[in-house]
Amino acid sequence: MQKPSEVVDLLNGLLAYELTSIDEYTAHAAKFEDWGFAKLHARIAHEADDERNHAKLLMDRIIFLGGTPDMRTRVEYPQGESVRQMLEVGLQLERDNARTLKKSIAFCEENQDFVTRRMLVQILQDTEEDHAYWLRQQLELMDKLGEAVYLQAQL
Repeated sequence: MQKPSEVVDLLNGLLAYELTSIDEYTAHAAKFEDWGFAKLHARIAHEADDERNHAKLLMDRIIFLGGTPDMRTRVEYPQGESVRQMLEVGLQLERDNARTLKKSIAFCEENQDFVTRRMLVQILQDTEEDHAYWLRQQLELMDKLGEAVYLQAQL
């Protein structure tokens, strides 16, 4: 590996996405619980836990590379007020994170940091194949079933 300080900067940028996701999903889960949408609450709380695991992986790697995790920086996203808006915000956040992950993976390949690359590929897989896929699926169900029927199914 030739540029560990640049990798640390990339990892801190990714950490900002994970911390933002934790904040968003935690707030959304609390709202879903308050509104009585038990199924949405359980799934979104699970998503927040997944993001915590991703953040821990990133922090551990940053520390290993001699850096300091930036726990203050967040990525700006609008707060959703309705279930649909919350799902849309979550999906946009996951898509933006995936784009950033892909750029970081390419950088790690170019600089022969295959350990970091492997970790980022794992996070990308979770981001695209689990988180973003599930959010997109929920929005499509809402469109097909109608919002009222969808929400009734989430009680």
